[in-house]
Amino acid sequence: MKKVLFVCVENACRSQMAQGYARQLGKGILEAYSAGSRPSCAVNPSAIKVMQEDGVDLSVYKPKGFNELPVKNFDYSITLGCQDSCPLVPAQEHIQWQIEDPKGRDLDFFRFVRANIKDQVQKLIRRILAGEGLKITKGDNNEQAF
Repeated sequence: MKKVLFVCVENACRSQMAQGYARQLGKGILEAYSAGSRPSCAVNPSAIKVMQEDGVDLSVYKPKGFNELPVKNFDYSITLGCQDSCPLVPAQEHIQWQIEDPKGRDLDFFRFVRANIKDQVQKLIRRILAGEGLKITKGDNNEQAF
């Protein structure tokens, strides 16, 4: 199984949603974790609600910092739009998904973000299964997948 870490600053919305999908959709393929550089005290209730609508229960998830991770090296470290505010974690590939933070937005925006995250997780799984690996391109000093 490939070890993947999803990172956003507070580890309360996007990274938790990505971890939830990776665990659900990537069973036997992905070993998923999430963390943040400044973890919040709880997962955002709107993230929990919209993920429950799609059959993923985040209610037992807790935000955590990097020092709380049981694994220290990953195959993939994926940031979800927080850019430079997230530290680099030892990984074979560092990827950045540009997904807007839904914090403070309405449920429809959380659903939009949820769909984007699900799509990106599915793409990651398909590429791993196909054995293609992910290519990193550099542009404007940002690393991006695909």
